[in-house]
Amino acid sequence: MSTSLFLILLAIGLVAGTISGLIGVGGAIIIIPALLYLIGMDQYQAQGTSLAIMLPPIGLLAAYNYFKAGELNLKYAMIIAVAFFVGGYFGSKLALMIPVDNLRKIFGFVLLVIAIHIIFSK
Repeated sequence: MSTSLFLILLAIGLVAGTISGLIGVGGAIIIIPALLYLIGMDQYQAQGTSLAIMLPPIGLLAAYNYFKAGELNLKYAMIIAVAFFVGGYFGSKLALMIPVDNLRKIFGFVLLVIAIHIIFSK
């Protein structure tokens, strides 16, 4: 691995981690586009890599800060985590059946819809 690639990957992680800790997003919104456009991965590789990043260490320290502040509902988080675990398995099976160009367009459309909703909601 080249030094420049290592530094790009490090920057992606730092930016995504900081934004994730700040506003609760990072995986799909920051990491996937960065892997697509800065590293040149295809949509499958970017999604798979982003999912691997979300394994337990990704949010432990950020979640711990929210827990210390009394701002984390651990019961809800555990229920959602189990469902996310199962849903992730089936979602990844489905994603791998969709042509990569179509999957990238679906991803972009979902981000656009979410952005429009956030911008125009009260």
